[in-house]
Amino acid sequence: MTSHAQQTPAQIRAGLKHPVIDGDGHWVEYDPVFAEKMRKVGGDKAADGFLAAMAVTKTSLDLGPAERKRRGVAMPGFWTRQTGNTLDRATAMMPRMLYDRLDEFGTDFAIIYPTAGLRLPRIADDETRRAVIHAYNVVSAEYFSKLSDRMTPAAIIPMHHPEEAIAELEFATRQLGSKVGMFGSAFPRQIPALSDVKAEAKKYTVNYEVFGIDSPYDYDPVWKTCRDVRIAPTFHSTGSNQALRNSPSNFVYNHIGHFADAGHAACKGVFLGGITRRFPELRWAFLEGGVGWAAQLFGDLIEHWERRNIRALENMKPDKLDRSLLMSLVDKYGYPELAEALKARDGWPDPDMHGTGGVEDLDDFSRCKFTRKEDWCDLFSTPFYFGCEADDRMNAQAFGKTNPFGVKLNAIYSSDIGHFDVIDMRDPLPEAYELVEHGFITHDDFRDFVFGNTVRLWGTQNPAFFDGTRVATEARAVLAAQTPTRMAAE
Repeated sequence: MTSHAQQTPAQIRAGLKHPVIDGDGHWVEYDPVFAEKMRKVGGDKAADGFLAAMAVTKTSLDLGPAERKRRGVAMPGFWTRQTGNTLDRATAMMPRMLYDRLDEFGTDFAIIYPTAGLRLPRIADDETRRAVIHAYNVVSAEYFSKLSDRMTPAAIIPMHHPEEAIAELEFATRQLGSKVGMFGSAFPRQIPALSDVKAEAKKYTVNYEVFGIDSPYDYDPVWKTCRDVRIAPTFHSTGSNQALRNSPSNFVYNHIGHFADAGHAACKGVFLGGITRRFPELRWAFLEGGVGWAAQLFGDLIEHWERRNIRALENMKPDKLDRSLLMSLVDKYGYPELAEALKARDGWPDPDMHGTGGVEDLDDFSRCKFTRKEDWCDLFSTPFYFGCEADDRMNAQAFGKTNPFGVKLNAIYSSDIGHFDVIDMRDPLPEAYELVEHGFITHDDFRDFVFGNTVRLWGTQNPAFFDGTRVATEARAVLAAQTPTRMAAE
């Protein structure tokens, strides 16, 4: 939606009986200054590794369309920083200025994610990645240290190896006081059988990490650490520059849907991997991709389970086929060539498809341990939260009656301020409120969208999350109002 609202953000906020929490705003680190601060706390490896990661976009733009096509390099974003709106460009660069303007945006409290930091989890070299992310978190925490009553920054949690993630989780929470963790996902892992390919071809010989299934490592110790340090895993990962989003000439083609694609993959992995079954107390967020994909995924999973659960598969066993009946029907309807082919195969139409690929557990849902209908809510709609940009009409799907079991999905208001798709930082709240004005969601839905769901995401995980903030009293009331059944499960 394009906002042509008559009300300003401050006017909308004044008419609400609840705070507004921005679940995913961004600041834009100024690389030359940020790198030198990193050099002081992490040395040359941290600073130079950071600058090298930031140079990837310029390197790609310098190639030109023909050379990008020859190399299989995607067209990156260009002109992605505000220039016509200098006030917002300055705001994105300076956390103190962002703090001073929050009332102007109608925001009481904001979780601030990186911009440069979105790229850092993809640094391939282990030592460099760890040094860069560690130093980044230190410098980022310093920038926001005196602004904690209204903003908190997300620490980057690298996930290439469990021990790497645990080390940074413990450092960020216990040493830096971080309350939000941005976890990397969908990063490439080299396919072992193709590890000897030339460097320029390696991007085509990878699988992408989704943690819950097929990972080379056991990540349960990471999720246990999340529980212990009271932090909710939130994924803000890219799906661009991969597979079907790899155009050498069209950035918009590569950009549309890429966050949703990465969130979809991570969410499926966590769910089918049974992680929400083993760690029912954890809450998870998949950011900036909206909630439309989540509603579809919820339905897709249920529909697949109905057809592929272990009981349903009984009817698909090859030996269930009545070969005599099949042959008689072929004869009856007069298909002699088909009858001859079937006879040569002893009545089996596809004997080469009787195998199961060496998989011992044929139930793809076995880790979920379903025993009742409500398990679907306990394992999907309750623990998962979805970051939704303000102008996305599909946000209403979270509150619609078409979701399985009629449940509401946990959509959280995510302004995305600081990035190119927010032309004016005063737009997101009026754009989000248009769903109420147009009758797509109710005022109660809007309260959950811009406040209640965000409180439950972080406050259920960490009841002290909002202590000392502008919204502490109202947040405590939301958490106290959770039903005893839900609280017991959590």
